[in-house]
Amino acid sequence: MLPPTIPEAIAFRRLDSDADPWVSRLDVENRSLSRVRPEALTRLARAAFREVNFFLRSRRLEEIAAILDDPEASEGDRLVARMAIDNAVLSARGQLPLCQDTGTASVFAWKGERVLTFDDDAARLTEGIAQTYAEEYLRHSLLLPRSTFEEENSGSNLPALIEIASCPGDEYRLLFVAKGGGSSNKTQLFQAAPSLLSADRLERFLVDKLRALGTAACPPYRVAIVIGGLSPESCLAHAKLASCGVLDDLPERPTGQPALAELGGWIFRDRGLETRLLDETRHFGVGAQLPGRFFALDTRVIRMPRHSASLPIAIAVSCLADRQIWGRIGRDGVWLEQLEAHPERFARATSVTNAPSRPIPLDLRRPMADIRAELSQHPVGTRFTLHGPLVVARDLAHARLRSLIEAGASVPEAFFQHPVYYAGPARTPPNHPCGSFGPTTAGRMDGDLDFFQSRGAALITLAKGNRGAAARESCRRHGGFYLGTIGGTAALVAHDFIRSSRVLAFEELGMEALYLIEVEGLPAFTIVDDKGGDLYAPLGGG
Repeated sequence: MLPPTIPEAIAFRRLDSDADPWVSRLDVENRSLSRVRPEALTRLARAAFREVNFFLRSRRLEEIAAILDDPEASEGDRLVARMAIDNAVLSARGQLPLCQDTGTASVFAWKGERVLTFDDDAARLTEGIAQTYAEEYLRHSLLLPRSTFEEENSGSNLPALIEIASCPGDEYRLLFVAKGGGSSNKTQLFQAAPSLLSADRLERFLVDKLRALGTAACPPYRVAIVIGGLSPESCLAHAKLASCGVLDDLPERPTGQPALAELGGWIFRDRGLETRLLDETRHFGVGAQLPGRFFALDTRVIRMPRHSASLPIAIAVSCLADRQIWGRIGRDGVWLEQLEAHPERFARATSVTNAPSRPIPLDLRRPMADIRAELSQHPVGTRFTLHGPLVVARDLAHARLRSLIEAGASVPEAFFQHPVYYAGPARTPPNHPCGSFGPTTAGRMDGDLDFFQSRGAALITLAKGNRGAAARESCRRHGGFYLGTIGGTAALVAHDFIRSSRVLAFEELGMEALYLIEVEGLPAFTIVDDKGGDLYAPLGGG
C-alpha cells in the first residue's frame, strides 16, 4: 500500500537544525534527491523510543479524560481513568515508563524512492533502539532461543521488528511502536467462510469475538477489525496498522477515485459497523477492567478485497498504554511527533483515594488463613487496598518453582506464606524502590494454579485480566482467591504503592526473578472467589 497520510493535526518538533542539517539535497540526472545522513536514523529511533515509553498523545489523554466527564461511566470506569491519567503524569517525569512491559520495539517505515541513505537503514535504526533500551529504565523482554526448548534474555530488548517499504516521493515516514506482549497476544486471525458476509451473521460473529478478548490486555481498548485481504498475512498486517490509527483517514465507502485503486483495490472504513460494535461493547457489563461501559474507547472496521474462496478476518487491539509516535524525514529536516508533555492538564479534582465508594483495607501481614477468611466474607467485585508483603512471580519463576517442588527440593517459604503477584518490573531508577511494576496477564499461569494451590501455595493471586475455568475450579476446590489490580498504570503502582522490593531467588532471570515486595494501599478487587464466583462472568470463556 501507499505510505499512510500523517494526520495534519499531529505536531512535530525538529531534531536537527539549519546549523547542523541531517538532510541535504543531491541532484542526479536532473532529479532532486534527499540525502540523509545515516546517523539521522539512529538519532531518530533513539529519541522515538524514549518518548513513546514515557508520553502519550494528547488525543489519547482526551479520550481517557472524557470517561471522567461521562455521566453514564461507572465508578470502576472512573477509577481506571483517574489512575491512567495519574500514571501519565508520573511517567512524564522521564524515569518510570508508562507500562512495565516496554514492548517489542517495532518500526514500520515507508521510504520514498528519492530518499538516499547509502547505508543499512535497519541496522542504523536498531542502533538507536539499542541505545534507548540500554540508557533508560526500561524492561528487556526479548528472549533468544538457545534450542527449541531453551531460551535466555537478550539483555538488550533486541531484536527489533523493522519493516521498510519503498514508495514514491522524497519523504521518509516512520511509525515507531512499543507493543507489549499482553496486547499483542490478543491479535487473532479467523479463516471464515464467505457465507459469513451477511449483515446479521457477521455482526454477531464479531460481537462474540470482541467479548472473548477479555480484559487481560488492559482495557479500555482501541479495537481494529479487518475483513478481507489478499492473503492472511495482509489481513493481519492491516489490522496491526489500524490498531495504531494509521488507517483512520480511509474513506467510508468506495468512490471510484484513482487514489483507491493505487492503494491496491477497494479498501475503506465501515463507520456504521464501527458505531454499532462500539455500542455493543458498552453492554458487555465489563468496562475499563471493572464493571462499567468502557471496554473499548473506539473501534476501526476496515474492509479489503479478497479471493473468492477466502474470507480472512483479523482483530487487533491497542491497550490503555497506547504507544505510537511518528517520525518524518524530508528536505526540511528530521522531525519527531510531539507527544503530550503536560498530562496533568487532563487530571480532575477527584483522586483515587477519595472515590465515592471507599475500598476496604486488607492487611497482608496476617496468616494466610486469616486473609482468606476475610476475603470470603465479600462478593466478587469488592474493592480493597492491599497493605503488606507480596511475592512476585510470573512465567519463568513458576516453571522453576514447579520443577523444584516436583524434584522434592526446597523453595522459599515466602511463596507459601504470602499472596503471589504476577508481574515483571522494569529496571529500577535511582532513588526508587523499583521500576515500573504493573500486573501481568493472569491467564498465562492458569496451568500451574491447581498444582501450587493443592500444596498450599498461591492461595491468593494478584494480576490482571480474566482467568479460565481451570483457575476458577482450583480456587473453589482449594479455597483460593484471584484479585485484580489495574493494568496499564505501572508507573503509578511503583511510585505510590510499592515501598520496598528485593530479589528472593532466580536473580539470573532478570525481570522474571522471584521478588518480595511491600505494598501500601495498592488498589485491588476480587475477580474469582473461593465459591467459584467470577466478576468477569459476563464475558464468558474459559
